[in-house]
Amino acid sequence: MKSPSPSLASLNAGARDRSPEGTAMLAGSTGKHIARAGLGRPGARPEHQTERATLAVDVKALSKSYAGRKVVAEVDLQIATGRIVGFLGPNGSGKTTSLRMLCGLLTPDAGEGRVLGLDFRRQAAEVKRRVGYMTQKFGLYEDLSIRENLDFVARLFSMPDRRAAVDGALERLGLATRQKQLAGTLSGGWKQRLALAACLLHQPMLLLLDEPTAGVDPKARREFWDQIHQLAREGITVLVSTHYMDEAERCDELVYIAYGHVLARGTAAAIVREAGARDLEDAFVRLVDQATDNFAAT
Repeated sequence: MKSPSPSLASLNAGARDRSPEGTAMLAGSTGKHIARAGLGRPGARPEHQTERATLAVDVKALSKSYAGRKVVAEVDLQIATGRIVGFLGPNGSGKTTSLRMLCGLLTPDAGEGRVLGLDFRRQAAEVKRRVGYMTQKFGLYEDLSIRENLDFVARLFSMPDRRAAVDGALERLGLATRQKQLAGTLSGGWKQRLALAACLLHQPMLLLLDEPTAGVDPKARREFWDQIHQLAREGITVLVSTHYMDEAERCDELVYIAYGHVLARGTAAAIVREAGARDLEDAFVRLVDQATDNFAAT
């Protein structure tokens, strides 16, 4: 069995901003790899996080630099509970770095705010226990079965009734009939289901999904998004990065980032209108061109 990735190892060691309808903000002128965000007691919601209108994410001036290059530049992000927010941008725009800072896997250089009512910098360990983080690459153990992988994750979280938790995850994601199948023999769509099941085992109230449907067939992508909308109806907040415009249109709101800067936020229709574009893809092409002019040299 392969060793866990650094992301999971670091976790082991540690244990909807509802914009006015039809408005957008354009700011251009300005397992291993499935790292569950934390271990320990499954994520009970903080007492002051009971109202649906409460912000699940409220951070300001989030920043991170590598080798003198700022990859996330003073990003503000507010997401109300139960909303699905699409996080879009070209490769290398700062999406993954932002997600990793929000769930406590990466320490920001600057920024302040709260995630699920917790100070995301000072209470990073507790944030990890309440957030589910799914990375781009499937990272559970391919030489373990579906059930064995989920049981392993449940052990990491010290869940009191692992069998019941695993049984529930298997049923919810339609994995029960395949539970003895080795993860390495699964197709991309079924690996995606297993990864999501592992993210949900500890009952997080916030899901951070980093391009979860990359390389997955259209039918599996549609089924995955049906599940995401069901989770949102149950009050779980979702921040999901994607390059697919059809997926972006299924989000309640969008945040578009390039060169580490937020260029636009709002509903898909509002972003298209404010950009004077034909459609969402055209709007984002215009935004990237604008960002290149403004930020490429910084």
